[in-house]
Amino acid sequence: MKLASEINIKNKKATFEYHILDRYIAGISLLGTEIKSIRAGKVNINDSFCSFLHDGLYIRNMHISEYSHGSFYNHEAKRDRKLLLTKKELKKLRVKGEERGYTIVPLRMFISNRGFAKVEIALAQGKKDFDKRDTIKERETKRELDRAMKR
Repeated sequence: MKLASEINIKNKKATFEYHILDRYIAGISLLGTEIKSIRAGKVNINDSFCSFLHDGLYIRNMHISEYSHGSFYNHEAKRDRKLLLTKKELKKLRVKGEERGYTIVPLRMFISNRGFAKVEIALAQGKKDFDKRDTIKERETKRELDRAMKR
């Protein structure tokens, strides 16, 4: 089992696909076997997104593998999980999230110092194709500069 500080699952696709505008740290409502799988590092948040359902903000399409030592109490791998935010943050996200072009995406999942699973979510705006090309170009030039500095 990994230490709490080692659990840091990132969504690398999100920073490439979106302009990040605002970041929030949210708690997440989990079942018993889910937290055990998270501590084992068996999570995939690449295709996940956040949306408002009846009573709150939910993270959808996040895959937490079934716990290997779980019996019939094991959880569903891809279920909607409620995010725990303050009412003020939820209201702000709901207003911005309903505007055209904005979405809420998870950036990373980690275990806090107290042992709780947390998700860093972001209010984001989709990038156009030319923005993505600029991102690739910047990354390539940075890589070339780093190589030149090492020589």
